[in-house]
Amino acid sequence: MDTQPLRIGIAGLNGRVGRLLAEEVPAGGALLVGGTTRDGAPVTGIDCPVYADISDLAPQCDVVIDFTHVATVETHAIALTLAGTAWVLGTTGLSTREQQAVDTTARRIAVVQAANFSPGVTLVTRLARQMGAALPGSDYDAEILEMHHRQKVDAPSGTALAMGRAVAEGRGIRLEEHIESGRDGHTGPRTDGAIGFAALRGGQIVGEHSVIFTSSHEQISLTHRSFDRRVYATGAVRAAQWLRTRPPGLYDMEDVLGLKQPTR
Repeated sequence: MDTQPLRIGIAGLNGRVGRLLAEEVPAGGALLVGGTTRDGAPVTGIDCPVYADISDLAPQCDVVIDFTHVATVETHAIALTLAGTAWVLGTTGLSTREQQAVDTTARRIAVVQAANFSPGVTLVTRLARQMGAALPGSDYDAEILEMHHRQKVDAPSGTALAMGRAVAEGRGIRLEEHIESGRDGHTGPRTDGAIGFAALRGGQIVGEHSVIFTSSHEQISLTHRSFDRRVYATGAVRAAQWLRTRPPGLYDMEDVLGLKQPTR
């Protein structure tokens, strides 16, 4: 058994989550060996080597935790594959091409990819899948409501889309073919079997998500509220520690939490 501390690098060290990760990595018993910033400049209050290029960080690490931007995904995939370094990826909003790069990388290294690393969100998403399977779209309208801070630039959020995708998986359909988002004006009646999304923005709300199923006779709601971004950092460190002994493959937080039945 390897008794050496896990060597973790942080892509986007000066980001909101990156700064929290710099605290949570040593708190979790791992070794923070470095991070990246856009210009390679040091980050005030964080004492570790800083690089401008992921290719310089990756060989120093057992795992890189990455909460950066979709524009970096393909570059990071190549660098981590070449270094043989595992990847915890929390970047959302990936295009088909960028997701294909992640899928290809996971054939060579171990990757945990999640829209949200909160254990609570993981459980709500799992329940949304089960409810989607049990509550057919012909009888139950499914809506996803999310609210975030006023600076958030994408909508619906990656977490909201993951929850909607879970409902679709439960129903055996593709979200892309049933999504209704951004309703405005005279839209006509709700489409049967649609999965709807509503996005609210305001203040400094970290994240609130609700999955709502409504029929003619009842309504069931699942709601998760994040009070502190630190929950994402601690979840990501937990994922990095879990990856230490895993073979190449694409994993998610349900794997990390031990919620999936092992395949035979």
